Amino acid sequence: MDKDLSTTRESIAVDPAGHPKSTGHLRHVELRVGGMTCAHCPSAVEKALGAIDGVVSAHVNLANKLAAVDYDPDRASALDLVKAIRTAGYAAGAATVRLPIKYMHCSSCITRIELALQMTPGVLSARANLGPNAVDVEYDPASVDFDGIRRAIESAGHRVAEPRAADVKAAIEEGADPEQAASEREYRTLMRKFWFAAAVSIPVIALSYPDLIPGLREWMPAGSDTRRIVWALLGVLSLPVLLWSGSQFFVGMWDALKHRAANMHTLIAIGISAAFLYSAVAVAYPGLFPDPSLAEVFWDVTDVVVALVVLGLALEIKAKGRTSEAIKKLIGLQAKTARVVRNGKEIDVPVEEVVVGDILVVRPGEKIPVDGEITEGASAIDESLITGESMPVEKQVGEEVIGSSINKTGSFRFRATKVGKDTALSTIISMVKDAQGSKAPIQRVVDTVSGYFVPTVMILAVAAFVAWYVVGPEPRLAYATIVLVTTLIIACPCALGLATPTSLTVGIGKGAENGILIRSGDALQSSEKLDAIILDKTGTITRGEPVLTDVVTSGDSGEDEVLRLAASLERGSEHPLGEAIVKGAEQRSLSLAVTQNFAAIPGHGVSGNVDGWDVLLGNAKLMRDRGIAIEGLVKDWERLAGEGKTPMYVAIDGRAAGLVAVADTLKPDSKSAIDALQRLGIEVVMLTGDNERTAKAIAREVGIARILAEVLPDEKAHEVQKLQLEGKTVGMVGDGINDAPALAQADVGFAIGTGTDVAIEASDVTLIKGSLTGVVTAIAISRATMRNVRQNLVGAFGYNTLGIPVAMGVLYPFIGILLSPLIAAAAMAFSSVTVVTNANRLRYFQPKRITS
Repeated sequence: MDKDLSTTRESIAVDPAGHPKSTGHLRHVELRVGGMTCAHCPSAVEKALGAIDGVVSAHVNLANKLAAVDYDPDRASALDLVKAIRTAGYAAGAATVRLPIKYMHCSSCITRIELALQMTPGVLSARANLGPNAVDVEYDPASVDFDGIRRAIESAGHRVAEPRAADVKAAIEEGADPEQAASEREYRTLMRKFWFAAAVSIPVIALSYPDLIPGLREWMPAGSDTRRIVWALLGVLSLPVLLWSGSQFFVGMWDALKHRAANMHTLIAIGISAAFLYSAVAVAYPGLFPDPSLAEVFWDVTDVVVALVVLGLALEIKAKGRTSEAIKKLIGLQAKTARVVRNGKEIDVPVEEVVVGDILVVRPGEKIPVDGEITEGASAIDESLITGESMPVEKQVGEEVIGSSINKTGSFRFRATKVGKDTALSTIISMVKDAQGSKAPIQRVVDTVSGYFVPTVMILAVAAFVAWYVVGPEPRLAYATIVLVTTLIIACPCALGLATPTSLTVGIGKGAENGILIRSGDALQSSEKLDAIILDKTGTITRGEPVLTDVVTSGDSGEDEVLRLAASLERGSEHPLGEAIVKGAEQRSLSLAVTQNFAAIPGHGVSGNVDGWDVLLGNAKLMRDRGIAIEGLVKDWERLAGEGKTPMYVAIDGRAAGLVAVADTLKPDSKSAIDALQRLGIEVVMLTGDNERTAKAIAREVGIARILAEVLPDEKAHEVQKLQLEGKTVGMVGDGINDAPALAQADVGFAIGTGTDVAIEASDVTLIKGSLTGVVTAIAISRATMRNVRQNLVGAFGYNTLGIPVAMGVLYPFIGILLSPLIAAAAMAFSSVTVVTNANRLRYFQPKRITS
């Protein structure tokens, strides 16, 4: 739900020429709207919002009861939006907004930002994340405005990174995502700083150690004026590296210090400043040092450390960009134009101009622009990029098509039913972004630990300096300074902060690529631990609609004739079993007749006259009441009933003619999916409202040992709870409205994407394809992702646990090794890059194919 202006191209309001409609910063918020009961309500709310001076665009979604508004904060406020909605006669709830944050690099930053926001009156929740480098805020516009939220963020030592209108405009004109464009701009800036610092570092390193280089040793002898003058020039050369290439460290440190806080920038800034100041004093006042050998310079430390850390930040941005490849793929799927029929003519228009009710034309090989319903023609449609289903799906008149899927064979026309942010693809993009911005429980623990990391490192660095200065070997001051700088620089809170969110971003994106929408980090982590899954039978294991399965005849009656008469009798019926019989006859191309004197006998069956024959269709009681002998068909009836089917007797002119059986048949891949779940060590339980005999028949067919039969709709959540009380972590898979409480009760709720909106809303994971194989894939992705998270955390904690003591010099008394600040800088710079690179390995994870 939460979106940021800089997140997708859709989030930015533009005029027909493609320019932003505001000269300032546009803001995007989403408000929950209550009281909408009909199709006209959204337009009424949109009209009320559009009338506010400063509102650039307003879009209201009736399905999820959200109003998405882009507005100019200089001319309007979120409170104005709330008042307008209430004036129009509707209820307005909390607003949600995603704000990009500058200089947020470590978990201690996250903790401070969240705490500052949560302590702000009117803020209901705040969730910061290093993955998107943003914070999601839910707030009450009547209690706090955006300036209050901004001040809270600034009080934590950070800034809101609002996109400038000029940058937004440039991104749109280039056809780029503004957030991606901003990242690319930051990457290019950091790389320029790196190349400058690297270029300066080469002569500085060479001239800082003249005693090691033949020729320089004679030209710059120790204690000479030449050496002192050259070193002074090196200091002048290093100053721009410190102040320009390393500027972000001082800005970040100052923002934190203003609010009595410390962060990663504090460690780097103090380290490079200490090296620079020591060198400056050594050149300007060498007489202050008791031993001339102490008057050495560390310009090279300043330059090389800045170069390496800046390079690490640049590579981190590049690698983090790759973690959201899935979102970029989804955004890239969106069609740019549509062929619309207007005034009897076919015209090409931008997809943004398509409105609900428009008739659109799609030709072979073209992308379907928006969601809709076919009105004319038929085709095979490739929905693989949305659902993960590789085979094209045949579509006929009256069937739904998904925007951004690809038309393979025929031409057809369809009526647009969902456009803009209401389309299936836009909803998927929104859900994936929300999930990627969420946190797993393990990350919250890491954030808490990381909150103490920077202060602890600073204390250890000072303690190491004092220890070396008091008891270290000569030259003590030089050694103590090196240890201080090295300890501050090698510590890497970034690696800790990035360990979890980068893996989650890739894992959730990988789910979306396979037609699985994982709503949060909680759901991803919990899915890994599942040891029991409850499957609702109807619509989950089975297709959810009855079909004709068997026709049994008695005496001289033929199968087709028995079925034709039964189907003719049920022709006008709206009962699902009757419809299944009629469809079965139509599939056999049988010609149905008109029924005379039709009568429905409640609880028993139906009767009527078809082509002069008196036909009865129903249960055994109906037959016995009419005096019809059915003994010859009882064994067949019992066999079919034992298979979980619903057999019905057919009698013609007072004689038993046969049986027709109808059943809710299994989905083709249900058994293979259940087998795969059991191989993963998960107990599979079937839950159904059917009688026990039918339930056992289905369970036998798919290999489920434990069944819960004759469960009423309002008892489903209780059955989930009972399983949880056995100490199990329970998943629930369902598709109907009556499954929603059970989905919410389960540790992880899986909703079949072909089911109801209520079930999908109550779930943690949505399976777009509507197949149980999605559950297996979701669990496989969850396990791979959490394994990757643990690898990252072990690496990040291990690096800091080993690196900091070595930097403090604990190995020196034993083996005489003292870590160079240059090596520390390289290690620190590439530790976070390593974490992000390891997370990116998940992009190549392929779940095992399950064959039916």
